[in-house]
Amino acid sequence: MMDVIYEGKQVLEIERDAISGLIEKLGAEFERAIALLLEASGRVIVCGIGKSGIVGRKIVATLSSTGSPAVFLHPAEGLHGDVGVVTADDLVLAISYSGESEELLKLFPYFRWVGVKIIAMTGRSTSTLAQQSDIVLDISVKREACPWDIVPTSSTTAAVALGDALAVVLLKMRGFELDDFAKRHPGGSIGRQIFLKVRDLMHARENCPTVGESVALRDAIYEMTSKGLGMTSVVNSAQKLVGVLTDGDLRRIFQTIKEPLDLPVGELMKKNPKTISTEKLAAEALRVMEDAAITSLIVKDEKDSPVGVIHIHDILRAGITL
Repeated sequence: MMDVIYEGKQVLEIERDAISGLIEKLGAEFERAIALLLEASGRVIVCGIGKSGIVGRKIVATLSSTGSPAVFLHPAEGLHGDVGVVTADDLVLAISYSGESEELLKLFPYFRWVGVKIIAMTGRSTSTLAQQSDIVLDISVKREACPWDIVPTSSTTAAVALGDALAVVLLKMRGFELDDFAKRHPGGSIGRQIFLKVRDLMHARENCPTVGESVALRDAIYEMTSKGLGMTSVVNSAQKLVGVLTDGDLRRIFQTIKEPLDLPVGELMKKNPKTISTEKLAAEALRVMEDAAITSLIVKDEKDSPVGVIHIHDILRAGITL
């Protein structure tokens, strides 16, 4: 029987080598491509057919989400009118490993008529595509990962990787920040992690369990039970946070102290509890809880008074993970 683990590793090694080969070839043409992309006041029009078209769509998605507006133009559709989407303000990124894709090359007279610059991504530096483009990015690989050295595998991996390199360098040069990225993903987990703050998920006001430090343990237990968060914050006479009492603390107290129900909470609480402010990200609250192995955080204001509690379940229900 075939050693499937070995065969799988062989594919990955070939594709790894393809990307390694790109690193050695990256040079002046890449710099020129970045300069052209930065200068373009319009969009990046990405063209390719077959597997190159699939790669092109991926590059479009990455560019658009990282501050470089891009659209995909299918060469066959372009030949029947869609090429009209291209304007002189745009820049074309044409992808063809052979550099001889007929449908793609037929668009070039229109590109030249419009006056748009063309960056080619090809594995053949002497191809028609390379000769007719302003800049050529070499994505040639030693071999494909299939047994016949035919099926586009390592070559498409190289093209995707080079597209990522273009997109990431561009986002850095444009000063594109994490908040900018999140704004383009409002419905996804990335957006939730960046936009949702503690104040959006915390239990506040009457839902925030709080007792005074002189309150008897029996009354603190009632407060904890009625609010259902498995804890209560403890404040002094000035309403400043001085401690916390949790379900875990109760188990410890009843195991070590005889008849503790009438004792003041101030003698039984944990001092210096972990806290967070309302404006911190909910993802940061989750990180604090996981690091401290706790399930809730007291939210306090600038006067050190508790204003809410955020529970790990609320954060996870919101779809936020680390």
